[in-house]
Amino acid sequence: MTAQDLAQSLVIAAPELIIAVGAMALLMVGVFVHKDRANAIVTSLTVALLVAALGWMVFFTPTGPAFGGAYVHDAFSLFMKTLVLVGSTVALVMSVGFAREEKFDRFEFPILIALATLGMMLMVSADNLLGLYMALELQSLALYVIAAINRDSIRSTEAGLKYFVLGALSSGMMLYGISLIYGFTGHIDYQAIAGAIGGERSIGLLFGLVFLLVGLAFKISAVPFHMWTPDVYEGAPTPVTAFLAAAPKMAAMALLVRVVMEAFQPVTTDWQQIIVFISIASMLLGSFAAIGQSNIKRLMAYSSIGHMGYALVGLAAGSVAGVQGVMLYMAIYLAMTLGTFAFILAMRRKDEGNVEQISDLAGYAANNPLMATILTALMFSLTGIPPLAGFWAKWYVFLAAVEAGLWPLAIIGVLASVVGAYYYLRIIKIMWFDDAEARFVAPAGELRLVMGASGLFVLAYIVFGGPIAAYAETAARTFF
Repeated sequence: MTAQDLAQSLVIAAPELIIAVGAMALLMVGVFVHKDRANAIVTSLTVALLVAALGWMVFFTPTGPAFGGAYVHDAFSLFMKTLVLVGSTVALVMSVGFAREEKFDRFEFPILIALATLGMMLMVSADNLLGLYMALELQSLALYVIAAINRDSIRSTEAGLKYFVLGALSSGMMLYGISLIYGFTGHIDYQAIAGAIGGERSIGLLFGLVFLLVGLAFKISAVPFHMWTPDVYEGAPTPVTAFLAAAPKMAAMALLVRVVMEAFQPVTTDWQQIIVFISIASMLLGSFAAIGQSNIKRLMAYSSIGHMGYALVGLAAGSVAGVQGVMLYMAIYLAMTLGTFAFILAMRRKDEGNVEQISDLAGYAANNPLMATILTALMFSLTGIPPLAGFWAKWYVFLAAVEAGLWPLAIIGVLASVVGAYYYLRIIKIMWFDDAEARFVAPAGELRLVMGASGLFVLAYIVFGGPIAAYAETAARTFF
């Protein structure tokens, strides 16, 4: 690589460099600032760092490959990395009040969020298998730590340990798959792998593909590799759960799309069968397993499993419309999830602190009708009721499946949506029709802002969704 190529690569990867250098600098700030102010200062600076990286990426970063083809920045990565940065920034902002009330004020938390975000951005732009694995591990190691960051909580420690052990298992399986793919193709670059396959595939290559998809399915908590999700969502501190439900899902889904659409497009029929299976399994388990849940964080875990299944319906189509559907689904899912977790963080009583039972929402509408109305809109949107944003998310992925001839998959998705509507509507019923419980304390300003923005997004998506869909279609054509 010449000096000119290196300079061009550094310009293209500038957003990641901003976060990497900024995180190291913030670590020094946290160490030398007085511990009573360290968390507030480092959190504020981390939010500014993520916003700066987003602004630089949108306005100044050119597209193209970098570092000898190991990294690529294109329209698809711009769209998905924007979602990653928005998810990380909002989740970090929502943690401020919780940190203040629950003595959760460790300056390492926002720095770990920044490092995890760095890994996610590299995941989205990774264009070979080695870059994929290193980016994934950078993200995962930070997530293992923040899941167990509340060392005084047995539940948090247990969540981090489960996540680490199962994550290590999935990483091992993914590495085995990568070694098989390299062994049977002689390449780690996505385009080179696709060229080496050329329509001809061996049993060894297919085994490698299966193991690789197993590791990626774990990261998006798709069935049957979902087993960590309910326990980690319930046990981790709520701001951590909100983060896990948002940004990492964007990056992992983007990584999955890029791998199968670039490296394995010549064997679409093979990976399509795997995606169809885990999509159906995720939709059905997410719909039925959530019915009996009483803890709202655990319910949201099963909800996320189901929604990843719906997003995979679009990927299974293997078309421009399918990839566009996945991108739009993830964008809308991000808004709905962040809004819902803002409400979960606002479920706080003066004497009890944060509460997590669904029954604690009883009579919420009587005490705060405006907030209850917004949460109702979010629940209807998660269900897929028109004309809310959630309906259009499912519309795009189901339509892509129908156009690709996957009628059974689309029908199963619609039926799973009907089943899943039960537990969302149950929350609405408890809020509006059950006898009022003790009032929650007034939510922090940042939580009200996220609630309002999320509610406005799902209600008004039909008005401004056109340009988003148009850009998603343009980005989807990156692979075709």
